[in-house]
Amino acid sequence: MGGSLILLSILALNFFSNITFAFDPSPLQDFCVADISSSARFGGGRQCKDPATVEANDFFFSGLHLAGNASNPSGSAATAVSVNQIPGLNTLGMILVRVDLRRNGFFPPHFHHRATELVTVLEGSVEIGFVTSNPSYKNFRKVVRRGDVFVVPVGLVHYARNVGRGNAVALVVFNSQNPGFTLVPDAVFGAEPAIDGDFLSRAFMLDKEIVEELQNKF
Repeated sequence: MGGSLILLSILALNFFSNITFAFDPSPLQDFCVADISSSARFGGGRQCKDPATVEANDFFFSGLHLAGNASNPSGSAATAVSVNQIPGLNTLGMILVRVDLRRNGFFPPHFHHRATELVTVLEGSVEIGFVTSNPSYKNFRKVVRRGDVFVVPVGLVHYARNVGRGNAVALVVFNSQNPGFTLVPDAVFGAEPAIDGDFLSRAFMLDKEIVEELQNKF
């Protein structure tokens, strides 16, 4: 009986340990400013530099007032403020992104493996939607305007598109230092080596010629 309880305790500890490490670890000190010159990694963060060399600029970034370059087919741009821009963000479990969308610009369906997304629109009108998992696949969508906030839960496929008459700007906060970013069209049709075209044509119920055309584009 005692041996069984010990085994169950070990299994439970292992289970909850896996859950714990699925998210950013809590910091064990006031800060761990990243040593950008070092390539060393630990857990989900970067190696800390000597606290004696830390200065205020390690917690500062200037330039988010500048629009990103959205002159691309999707008409979108994302300007990230992560540990690479603010070393003091290291181990604090968050990043910030400025999003710019030209008229009719969009972000294709995608998902973030490790982070919930909080969107605040600063300018324009943006339709944001996320789709729940199997079996419902319900699309929760909302037109978000200046001053409005919308939340996208972690791991769910979502999209954004400018539905206003001019440009749109938003600030997006992620509760992870490394949210992960997978574009669904790119992952499916742009994989290397390519996913079998016959299989994709059956999976998406498309002619193989269309699948091959999509694979060539991505």
